[in-house]
Amino acid sequence: MAAECARNALEQRVWDNKANSESFRFDLMNIAMTTLSSKILAQDKQHFASLAVDAVMRLKGSTNLESIQIIKKAGGSLKDSFLDEGFILDKKIGVGQPKRIENAKILVANTAMDTDKIKIYGARVRVDSMAKVAEIETAEKDKMRKKVQKIIAHGINCFVNRQLIYNFPEELFADSGILAIEHADFDGIERLALVTGGEIASTFDNPESVKLGHCKLIEEIMIGEDKLIHFSGVEMGEACTIVLRGASFHVLDEAERSLHDALCVLSQTVQDSRVILGGGWPEMLMAKQVDELARRTPGKKSLAIDAFAHALRAIPTIIADNAGLDSADLVAQLRADHEEEDTKTGVDVITGAVGNMEKLGIFESFKVKQAVLLSATEAAEMILRVDEIISCAPRKREDRM
Repeated sequence: MAAECARNALEQRVWDNKANSESFRFDLMNIAMTTLSSKILAQDKQHFASLAVDAVMRLKGSTNLESIQIIKKAGGSLKDSFLDEGFILDKKIGVGQPKRIENAKILVANTAMDTDKIKIYGARVRVDSMAKVAEIETAEKDKMRKKVQKIIAHGINCFVNRQLIYNFPEELFADSGILAIEHADFDGIERLALVTGGEIASTFDNPESVKLGHCKLIEEIMIGEDKLIHFSGVEMGEACTIVLRGASFHVLDEAERSLHDALCVLSQTVQDSRVILGGGWPEMLMAKQVDELARRTPGKKSLAIDAFAHALRAIPTIIADNAGLDSADLVAQLRADHEEEDTKTGVDVITGAVGNMEKLGIFESFKVKQAVLLSATEAAEMILRVDEIISCAPRKREDRM
């Protein structure tokens, strides 16, 4: 009852600007900045909110964040981070290979491209002359040459492999004008296969059954002091790469986590575009409606509903406490303000007082807030259903003396 009442109170105060692209982008920017305000990116939240919104808008309503790649490169400042259309692979182009390929046909593979040694621990091959050793090496080269010819027969001009490519097959690819990229990380080739429309192959006997990836241009680019491979004009047009710059890898790791949170919230908001105010405003609004429900409900049920309202008011209390403010005073002031109709007051942690959440641009996604409310309610119900505490007897220690 209380959860339903709280959700209905929220639904009556949401708004949806999806029909107006400018207003919807403004809402998304405010949601992203609200998400980033408590994180390491707070100082540059305008810049990173813009990056996150641009990336999510390219998804065109999809919630598949695999299309958005995040690359971390130490050096520069956080403000130097940027969004690039297409896909960037953190590898270098080998010596003697083409540095630029247009209208690329890409074969993404996970196969051994070393000479097929006997991979059994402790195995030995005994020969009685150096001529026999030369014969073995020649046979290995012939076997590798046939494998490379099968790969070339697919009509490709770019070969990306999860495993190492040794010198001999790399030389054969270079002679055929094929760009060979070795030892790409598994996440990288999975995402590359996804965005170029190909599939990861491991056998090459049937070219018609192998799905190739395509892109308009492959070229080598520089980011900081590192060379990377850029795939532009990929088949999945919404694919993009966010390149994070920062002073150290610790800063970059934290920045990636913060940005990922914003991307998750924004992708859900694009799907369900209803927006509400933040800063403790929704909890106080719901608590007021639940309080009124408790007063109208006879019997012991009213005690449980009243406790639900008290739990909702814990959120603005925690927000104030985390900011080092007087939570008792602020929550009391919020309760008084929320007695008025259409109030928009919440906790403003910057000034240390209550403020108008709409003017301050503190927005939240309705879908996320609804999920939080229902998940917390279900968790409370599960705890209440536990009527006994079951504990294991302590394990006896062995006497090792």
